[in-house]
Amino acid sequence: MLSRLEEGFKFYLVLHPSPTVVLITLCPGGRVNAMPASWNMPVSEEPPTVAVAVDRETFTFHCLEHRREATINVPHAGQASLVYALGSVSGREVDKVAKFGLRLEESHYVKPPRWADAIASMEGRLHAMMDVGEVRLYVFEVLATYVRKDLYTRWGWDTSKVSPLLHGAGKTFYEVGKMVRAQVSPS
Repeated sequence: MLSRLEEGFKFYLVLHPSPTVVLITLCPGGRVNAMPASWNMPVSEEPPTVAVAVDRETFTFHCLEHRREATINVPHAGQASLVYALGSVSGREVDKVAKFGLRLEESHYVKPPRWADAIASMEGRLHAMMDVGEVRLYVFEVLATYVRKDLYTRWGWDTSKVSPLLHGAGKTFYEVGKMVRAQVSPS
């Protein structure tokens, strides 16, 4: 039997752990910014779209309003400390690329670069947006997707080799456990 949680409990934690991405944006003056985001999801296959929620008080929000495109980069579990550090400082005060030594590579379809050490990257251009509470939900049309082929199979990530980074709460992250395939029962 399910029990109602006490008032003040952060409702969204029942949806965690959730995949974490690092959103890379190009800001006024040509500065590159990187922000972790665990509030993200695929939206549609046609057109291919991914949504990311960004608090409207962040520097990333300012950068996305300046240039309405980004790269959506998938870190692996071994990068948890770096991803947490990226989310612990504001790009307004800190050049995160320089401070954390992010290796970047040129994108093909958008101006913001991709993170060279990610296990996957998507290049996205703004397709739609919507304000909800304190965040703006940005829906990006995915123009190109890149993966580390040695870590990827027809079923997704080869979790015997790598785990995408999953965020729990605060400093807590998770690795993907074992793969479970549903069995089809005869009708």
